Amino acid sequence: MTTSSASPGLGWRTPLLIIIAGCTIALLNFGTRAGFGLFLEPISAANGWGREVFALGIAIQTVLWGFGQPFAGALADKYGSGRVLAIGGLFYAAGVALSAFASTPGMLNVTLGLLIGIGLAGSSFTVALSAIARMVSPEKRSWALGIGTAAGSMGQFLMVPLGQGFIAAFGWQVALMLLSLFALAIIPLSFILAGKAPEGTGPQQSLGEALKEAGNQKSYWLLISGFFVCGFHVSFIQTHLPAYIVDRGLDAGTGAWALALVGLANVVGSYSAGVMGGKRSKKYLLSFIYGARAVVIAIFVLMPMTTLSVLIFAFAMGLLWLSTVPLTSGLVAQIFGPRYMATLFGIVFFSHQVGGFLGVWLGGRLFDLTGSYTVVWWISTGLAVFAAIVHWPIDERPLVRVAPAAAE
Repeated sequence: MTTSSASPGLGWRTPLLIIIAGCTIALLNFGTRAGFGLFLEPISAANGWGREVFALGIAIQTVLWGFGQPFAGALADKYGSGRVLAIGGLFYAAGVALSAFASTPGMLNVTLGLLIGIGLAGSSFTVALSAIARMVSPEKRSWALGIGTAAGSMGQFLMVPLGQGFIAAFGWQVALMLLSLFALAIIPLSFILAGKAPEGTGPQQSLGEALKEAGNQKSYWLLISGFFVCGFHVSFIQTHLPAYIVDRGLDAGTGAWALALVGLANVVGSYSAGVMGGKRSKKYLLSFIYGARAVVIAIFVLMPMTTLSVLIFAFAMGLLWLSTVPLTSGLVAQIFGPRYMATLFGIVFFSHQVGGFLGVWLGGRLFDLTGSYTVVWWISTGLAVFAAIVHWPIDERPLVRVAPAAAE
């Protein structure tokens, strides 16, 4: 592996160590969150709630995660990633642990929604990926981002079955307490990622100037629109697929293994997307991924439900799951540069989470109204077609900034 030279002041923290720490944080952050769908049925049954209550908590978490991401990114750009990751890990662990004791919808909204949402924003793979992106050369950046995203998916593969095992062995409350320890482990790892982006060379920008520049680019808005769809898909499927599988007559273990298989396949998908993104057009790869999602979802809805069909869907969807992340984040860095990547990608990620809010809440709402997820599956298919279209006209060329002429 070839990385850029270590930045001044890193001392013992080599680029390789920073990549390992960032990948581990992504694994813990995403892996812990990936299993929340397993708690939908036991928490709802224990408290006598409809599915919309839990879905609303996840929806609040999702949108707060997204809303807080640009602010977390701006703080990381200004003060360094380590502090932001540590504070986020603390909120994350507290929210997971306290959700075990939430006995009213309001309490669940605070713990599962507010606390974890803030924690996810601060400790997310978005902040970790931005730190990684600063440490590698531009030609290796897409590959490194693919590695970081794949690590998050490996967390899903490893921790969803672990979460299901905790529930089966100890009950859902103890399971949440145990999972909170994994979130807490983000804090010591965050010190390895301490530091902020270098100023770089060439024309300098303030954060405000960078935001104004991005806001004037059509391609930036197309990225924002497309990533909304990714969030809708990921949050809806991750939260509601286990319950959907049980509704169709299969056991809860199949749902857990389906989510785990999504994570395993996404290790391959994310890494492959990162590699191909360094060699091929990122926008065309994104169009292909979203178009393939439309086909996979439509076939799954139309096919009879069997264990085999679920596993095939999970594997196919997993290949397309977060393979959008290294390509989307890579486009942000490629077009605008890495200086304010955490902030600019944080804004794009906010759109992802707004889509996630709508997907997870709409799934619970329409199920309670109709007793079925069918309408949401077809909405997902239509949105995938939309995303495939909007990525096509993106201009991938790096912006050329001209330094102001020196005063005579």
